[in-house]
Amino acid sequence: MEESGNSLACGPDGSKRRVSYFYDSDIGNYYYSQGHPMKPHRIRMAHSLIVHYGLDEKMDVCRPNLLQSRELRVFHADDYISFLQSVTPETQHEQLRQLKRFNVGEDCPVFDGLYNFCQTYAGGSVGAAIKLNNKEADIAINWSGGLHHAKKCEASGFCYVNDIVLAILELLKVHQRVLYIDIDIHHGDGVEEAFYSTDRVMSVSFHKFGDYFPGTGHLKDIGYGKGKYYSLNVPLNDGIDDESYKNLFRPIIQKVMEIYQPEAVVLQCGADSLSGDRLGCFNLSVKGHADCVRFLRSFNVPLVLVGGGGYTIRNVARCWCYETAVAVGVEPQDKLPYNEYYEYFGPDYTLHVAPSNMENQNSTKELAKIRNTLLEQLKRIQHVPSVPFQERPPDTKFPEEDEEDYEKRPKGQKWGGEYFGSESDEEQKPQNRDIDISDKPGIRRQSPPNVEAPKKIKLEEEDGDAGIVVSSHFSHFEGLIFSPKLFSSIFCLYQFLSCLVSSI
Repeated sequence: MEESGNSLACGPDGSKRRVSYFYDSDIGNYYYSQGHPMKPHRIRMAHSLIVHYGLDEKMDVCRPNLLQSRELRVFHADDYISFLQSVTPETQHEQLRQLKRFNVGEDCPVFDGLYNFCQTYAGGSVGAAIKLNNKEADIAINWSGGLHHAKKCEASGFCYVNDIVLAILELLKVHQRVLYIDIDIHHGDGVEEAFYSTDRVMSVSFHKFGDYFPGTGHLKDIGYGKGKYYSLNVPLNDGIDDESYKNLFRPIIQKVMEIYQPEAVVLQCGADSLSGDRLGCFNLSVKGHADCVRFLRSFNVPLVLVGGGGYTIRNVARCWCYETAVAVGVEPQDKLPYNEYYEYFGPDYTLHVAPSNMENQNSTKELAKIRNTLLEQLKRIQHVPSVPFQERPPDTKFPEEDEEDYEKRPKGQKWGGEYFGSESDEEQKPQNRDIDISDKPGIRRQSPPNVEAPKKIKLEEEDGDAGIVVSSHFSHFEGLIFSPKLFSSIFCLYQFLSCLVSSI
């Protein structure tokens, strides 16, 4: 039995959970910009591992509905959502004033299908919340979500729409208290800010603090007004390892669960806190990161898992695959099954990767001081804050539509500007090698409303050992991946046919 707090389930339910998993096969097609470190393709890679380990067979697999404008405006400003709906790469030069106003630019570029992308990942997180509200799942997963920096009126840190805030607002329709926990290396500023003055949401963020984006999340940032003491920030230094992280996370969350007694929990599982992340500086292993999921699962409180940061995409895929396995209660073998992206995981081809030997700049004394400060803060909050009776907001309802061929649906300064391009095979342009699981028993089809198809993703030339991505100038071949061997074969065939024609 897993170690946890007083609410640990006993008996068979101590290990088995009903898990819903949200995934849209188009999510990996979106492309921020050339050299940008955020690559939605990582979601497709994680999904591939999940399917090849057979984890999808242990879950209720759902495709998210696209959130409509009115549903996004539950949190976001009208003019901001209108801007996201209208702006395109071709028209952005006509909207320079709005680009600046809404903080859209280098960190958060305009790309083809941007609004559709926002609708999709936000729809997954809200859908996960609805699953919990309807008691149709104990755990609901949306790895495409977790974009925690987005604000009410602006984009920030690769995030456009704050799906987490929207999901929490949905949960609050049914649950009196919701706990939000963030283990991304960056502070969960957008979510904390949204609920900074309420006691119905407690926010706990473990993050790198100092000269680091977004620059918020000081130990003394504790909330305001009715929300005073309901924001907990755990500021950390470079190199924190599994043991140090666990010795902070478990006692703090244990006390939070005992005192606050949330009725639902949302865990943002940003994978940029893993060792070796391209933008991160922590030293967590996949198992160390997943220990947070394992610990929260043991309380048997309704749980939403979302993604977040993570920029070494092969490790992001490893991490979220393993955390999916933790959610369903199985221990997958370390040797990776063969899959569409197998070459990305070389040379070891394993699920787990050892952390580095980097120095842990978090001393035992400093960590003990942080832990004790936060435990003292928790003593100041009202034990299980009550919620006065009020009229419940209506449930979010998605349109009921007939079954359709899902594959025909339209496709769709955190970063200093340095190029994060094709350093390895993992950084190639997105390649859709998805497995079609639509015919598997149990899959739920949630048909979205019709939307205008975004223009095809623009491809740039990238040379690498694994192949050559053909430039978008050659529109007839857009999206095709040619290996050098294939080029050689085609050339030989061309010579043969030329000789044959000339002899005739």
